[in-house]
Amino acid sequence: MPKNEKPISKPWADPDDAPEWSPEAFERAEVRHGDQIVRPATGTLTKRGRPRLEQPKRQVTLRLDQDVIDRLRADGPGWQSRINAILKKAVEA
Repeated sequence: MPKNEKPISKPWADPDDAPEWSPEAFERAEVRHGDQIVRPATGTLTKRGRPRLEQPKRQVTLRLDQDVIDRLRADGPGWQSRINAILKKAVEA
């Protein structure tokens, strides 16, 4: 098997392993009679993405000294959030 390919998992076959359907899922599901669609599906079974924020962050371009960036990145992931917290604290002071 080539290095980038994932192994194919065994296909699901046992209907007894299927999750229970909620009444809401039935309301959104497509209804068919044979090959004919009686009622098309409405919506999706899951909600996509994160909930919308009341005050979403905005992307900006900011020039910082290299030593400041290096110091914040040295503490690991989340360095941009740490910059935001530092600036927020400075503005509120």
